[in-house]
Parts: sequence; C-alpha cells; structure tokens
Amino acid sequence: MSAIFYGIGVGPGDPELLTHKATRILGQVDVIIAPKSRDDRASLALQIVQAYLRPQVTVHTLLFPMTYEQETLDAAWQEIIQTITKALDQGQSVAFITLGDPMLYSTYIYMHKLVQAQNYPTEIIPGIPSFCAAAARTGQPLAEGKEHLTIVPAISESDDLDSLFAQADNLVLMKVYKEKDQIIDRLEKHGLKDQATLISRCGLDGEIIVNNLDEIRSKPVNYLSLILARRKPQK
Repeated sequence: MSAIFYGIGVGPGDPELLTHKATRILGQVDVIIAPKSRDDRASLALQIVQAYLRPQVTVHTLLFPMTYEQETLDAAWQEIIQTITKALDQGQSVAFITLGDPMLYSTYIYMHKLVQAQNYPTEIIPGIPSFCAAAARTGQPLAEGKEHLTIVPAISESDDLDSLFAQADNLVLMKVYKEKDQIIDRLEKHGLKDQATLISRCGLDGEIIVNNLDEIRSKPVNYLSLILARRKPQK
C-alpha cells in the first residue's frame, strides 16, 4: 500500500459490525495507531480489530489524555503526530482506529487536521456510531416522520442543556458517565425521562440496559454509556 493515513471507525464494540472496507484496509496497512485513555488501560479499539490484522503489522498503542487542558493535549498530540508522519515518510500506510465513527466526537479528528495540514494523503472510513447500535439493540427509534434528533455530549454546559432539552423531540446523550444524575434530573424536568433508556457497553461483555433511570441514580456507570430519550407524543 502507498503512504496514506487512514481514519477507521471500528464501531461500538462488536467486531462483526466493522464495514467490509474497514476490515480490508486493516488487513493491508503497515502501521496501526490505537488510542487509549490511561496507561493502565488496554485499547478497546485494538481489541475489536485484532482478528483482522496481519501478524507483521506494527502497532503503536498511544496515550490520549482525557483532559481539556490544551497544553497537555498539544504535547501528547505532537508526540503522536511524529510517530504517524515518521511512518508515512518511510512509505508506510498508517491506520488510526477509533470507536464509533471517526468524524463524531473522535480523537481522530485532531490527528486528521494535523496530518492533512502537512499535505499527507488521508482517507476516512466511517464506522457505526454507538447510538445507532444502541437504538438497534433496544428497538428504540432515533427519529420518525418529521421528528428532529438532537445529539448532545453530556459534558456541555448546564445552561446549554436546558434549552436543548426543552426543544428536543429525540435526544442522544453521549458521555453521560460523569453527569448522569444531573442529566436524569433534566430529562425529568423536560418530560423526557419516562421514555429514556441508558445503555452501557452496548454489544460488549457487561452490557447493561436500564429503562427506569431512577434505578441508577447515585450509582456509577461505565465510561461507554449513553442515554436515548424520546418525548411522549401529545394526546
């Protein structure tokens, strides 16, 4: 393969949910960049794709700090970019693997911008977002007819959330693990709690589906958790 930087979405967790194109490219590239959030934690993205990799592929499992401190992020990104561009300069193809889709709240987006700015060729291979898998798993439609769908990272400022909740027909709330109880309160305030479901580790070992959100108040949930919510239809 030529020296191309690929961003590959590996989906929500089930290795069978990768696209055919993703598995083909994964079986051909020279280098894999697998992000992890902590030194003591394995890369889930790497676990998902392991069966599709060539024995001789070079794998770099690199730390992506879970912080919004720009100085810390810049230092980490520069180190990762150097690993990527060094391989590309040697004529190797590089695939950055990421959970869900590369262009939706993904660490890949930052790498893509930095690599593209240096005029290396890039290609993005989409993946199934976690909320699509969660909707399929629970049988809960994301949107019907003329309804709107609002996708919200639950780390948004509280003032922003109230206005979004008040107007939403259907909500996807991502990254709810830190602000779960606050989110549940807001869902109740805006008439969305009774038709809300929390899905944790969708399609993976330890999957949890909770239809009564009051049951999980004050209880910790896994990082890979989201909430799907729908407004009750008007009578």
